Amino acid sequence: MGKGDIESGFSSSNGLYPSMMESPELRWGFIRKVYMLVSVQLLITSLVSSLFIFYQPWHDFARRGNNRLFVLIGCLVFTLILLFPLYKWHKKHPVNLILLGLYTLGMAFTVGIVCAFVEGTIIMMAAALTGVVVLSLTVYTFWAVKRGADFSFLGPFLFAASMLLLAFALIQFVLPFGHMGRMVFSGIGALLMCGFIIYDTANLIENYSYDDYIWAAIAIYGDIINLFLYLLTFLDELL
Repeated sequence: MGKGDIESGFSSSNGLYPSMMESPELRWGFIRKVYMLVSVQLLITSLVSSLFIFYQPWHDFARRGNNRLFVLIGCLVFTLILLFPLYKWHKKHPVNLILLGLYTLGMAFTVGIVCAFVEGTIIMMAAALTGVVVLSLTVYTFWAVKRGADFSFLGPFLFAASMLLLAFALIQFVLPFGHMGRMVFSGIGALLMCGFIIYDTANLIENYSYDDYIWAAIAIYGDIINLFLYLLTFLDELL
């Protein structure tokens, strides 16, 4: 049979997973598009965070500004609210890109304000660790999926773990855990994000439709940012 015969599948060496029934070129194009969007999101986040770290007026506002807490909470609420229109219109161009840009800016300001409270050395260590973990887990997931691994079973466990972590976060807000408690909480959160990176990368390879590039980018970007913030908190408490 011909190489492109759909009845033969795409399980040959150029297929991303066994019994692949779509064109590997189209799926690779979709994956590149998603990672390009994620790269732009991470670049914007890095630039905004750098302003809060190195630009003294922004740094002082984040550290000592009277309204800094309201700005932080406002950014968090803003990004959460934006998820609803993003979910509704994530396939509608160019509204989806505009909403994605606003969402990224909200996340960038949140990360920047948090980074303003942490030493530069710790930020660099957290960023480096995040890069190593994300790259390693991404390569592993592509390798495992190509060999038939199915990570869909992680979905219910990740959801349950997220709810449990959210409950602990609410408890911590009312009854602070203290130094060791924050270390344990952030360590568990980082491990949870590792699971999400594997799960969302597997979905990127096999399950997302070609029109879901915005939602896929949000998932991958969110996993990376949350992993960075958990590692940042863990290292800050550790060191």
